[in-house]
Amino acid sequence: MSTQAAHPTVLIPGPVEFDDAVLQAMAHPSESHVGAPFVSVFGETLSLLRQLFITSDPASQPLVLSGSGTLGWDVVASNLAEPGDDVLVLHTGYFADSFADCFKTYGVNATQLRAPIGSRPSLLEIEEELKSKKYKIITITHTDTSTGVLSDIKAVSEIVHRVSQDMLVVVDGVCSVGCEEIQFDEWGIDVVLTASQKGIGAPAGLCIMMLSRRAVKTFEARKAPPGSYFASLKNWLPIMRNYEARKPLYFATPSPQLVRALHTSLQQILSASLPARFEAHKAVSRRVKSAIESLGLRQLANTPADQANGMTAIYLPEGVTAPDILPKLLAKGVVMAGGLHREIATKYFRFGHMGASVMNEDLGHIDKAIAALKEALAEAGYQKTQT
Repeated sequence: MSTQAAHPTVLIPGPVEFDDAVLQAMAHPSESHVGAPFVSVFGETLSLLRQLFITSDPASQPLVLSGSGTLGWDVVASNLAEPGDDVLVLHTGYFADSFADCFKTYGVNATQLRAPIGSRPSLLEIEEELKSKKYKIITITHTDTSTGVLSDIKAVSEIVHRVSQDMLVVVDGVCSVGCEEIQFDEWGIDVVLTASQKGIGAPAGLCIMMLSRRAVKTFEARKAPPGSYFASLKNWLPIMRNYEARKPLYFATPSPQLVRALHTSLQQILSASLPARFEAHKAVSRRVKSAIESLGLRQLANTPADQANGMTAIYLPEGVTAPDILPKLLAKGVVMAGGLHREIATKYFRFGHMGASVMNEDLGHIDKAIAALKEALAEAGYQKTQT
């Protein structure tokens, strides 16, 4: 059970419900961001991120920055690409469009390799595109929050390294880190960017990244200064290296309370087996998707291999709208999210299942949500078509 004040259960694709200890960490009294107690916590947080991403290379570099996961796009676009460079953005939904727009802001040429809504570019299509032009970076949205489509990072990275030894593999893991497997070193990833409020299970407000040795060297070999000041690795790399060495250094003030919440969440995650955590998310995902199928509803993601384990995007039944369903769910104490994909936003809704709601079965969040959804659909006049 939870000691938190009564509130609707938030089951959107982030922010997610917090564990009590994570929420309590946010209540830490004010402290100096360069004082020894906080420097120690921040340094250990960075070290814990190495374990979460599964990297043992001392030349890789974790970053924790004040900002949303979107800030990670700016870090990549302004530091690892230069004006005139070509990058390939694999498109599985809304967030590929946004990442491409970010690149263009910095004068980088972004080509999108698109797939129909609910699917992902095939490995053959990716390989053919990579051979057609010299790209500096490829970006992959691991789980696109707008569609619930899951990409195969390992397979794509293998193709990249076979086609080009120089191309950087960048993973947008905002909706996957903490609930989907990521093997940073083994899969040859160069950047993973994520945020605190989804699978990691901390409050929103932190951009979290892991850079490979190759990514750091790519930044150091830039011909021109980065196009951003706040997102510049020239400013942040010395800060993160010092904090990880338990030494204070100042560029911009971090949030001690958010970092302490992240630290607590990472300790919880790493106190158990990561494979077991990923399997728990898969098991809950199967349960949710089975319930959706039993209700006669369809997912946006077309095939099981393309379906994320931390969320499910669900087409609304014919004649039923999000305003018919979401308020009824809220009245039953459950918060789900409407659609986000620009082309079909009014035609579906999203059910997030990650973090504490998955790992603490005693909370009963998933069963509560499934029951509430069944009732809300019935109240909206939906009846499953009999076949």
